[in-house]
Amino acid sequence: MTDQPTLIEAIDATLPQTQCGKCGHDGCRPYAEAIAEGEPINRCPPGGDETVVRLAELTGRSTLPLEQPAQSPLVARIREDECIGCTKCIQACPVDAILGAAKQMHTVIESECTGCELCVAPCPVDCIDLLPHPEWQAASDERAQRDYLAKRATLGRQRHDARNRRLARQAEEKRRRRAERQAQRAAPANKPAEAATTSSASLRTTRVSLLASLKRVDRQRQDASLADADRRDLERRAEELRSRLADIDRQLAEGTEHTARPASSDRQRRFAVNAAEQARRRARQQLAHAQRQGDDKTIEAARDQLARAERMLEQAREALAPPSH
Repeated sequence: MTDQPTLIEAIDATLPQTQCGKCGHDGCRPYAEAIAEGEPINRCPPGGDETVVRLAELTGRSTLPLEQPAQSPLVARIREDECIGCTKCIQACPVDAILGAAKQMHTVIESECTGCELCVAPCPVDCIDLLPHPEWQAASDERAQRDYLAKRATLGRQRHDARNRRLARQAEEKRRRRAERQAQRAAPANKPAEAATTSSASLRTTRVSLLASLKRVDRQRQDASLADADRRDLERRAEELRSRLADIDRQLAEGTEHTARPASSDRQRRFAVNAAEQARRRARQQLAHAQRQGDDKTIEAARDQLARAERMLEQAREALAPPSH
């Protein structure tokens, strides 16, 4: 009687290694394990009736008709002029047979493609065709066809295993980085230089987020159908965001005072002054607009905003001024 691991290996060697999932499992190996546990042997369309017969011999079971029609070898073909570079097909391919990068055209490695069809459904622009595999069509006799199927199975298994190892490495690396971040957050702040670097990175991240929010608010303000009250709210929100941006720029400039080169430090401080001047100019415009509207609350808020902007400008200019001796 064949032991279970040996039986699984034999079943896996019989399957076509397209890794298509049509059997209901995530690849040929999991299906082999399921067959060894008693699952039906007729759920592999790419293997066809011949595979069912071989599986019946291995397991000692009766042959069964395929649950789905048999499938001849296929290859995916991307219509490259329609590809938008979304990478969804790359992520779906179980054998890493698609080349490309985000926002760049993708292409299929024909000799490595198993025709699994898993790349078709995720494609948001439906630019992937499934065609008869040229190597299968070129096989002139039954022996040539068997040779092609054997080569496809070997490559399919190797590339699927390599992909699984890559994904495992990436998952482990992600877990390690997450653990390091958690350890850093839990550790006492006993390294001022490292803490300053982390703080600067956090400020820059916040700055990017604030800029994105400001752009969204500015787009909303361009809507001609906005009510006056809504427009005023958006203008106040925009000024708050600009004020926070100016404050972050000032903090970034101050944070580089002891670590950056003098020229770089001066450049950062001048940048902070420019940002503060822009914030003050916008605050003045906001105040003028509020005064034209005659809304006392809006005028008061605009004056407070202007006062904050002027204080920030004064602080930025003081930071830029050369030290007195």
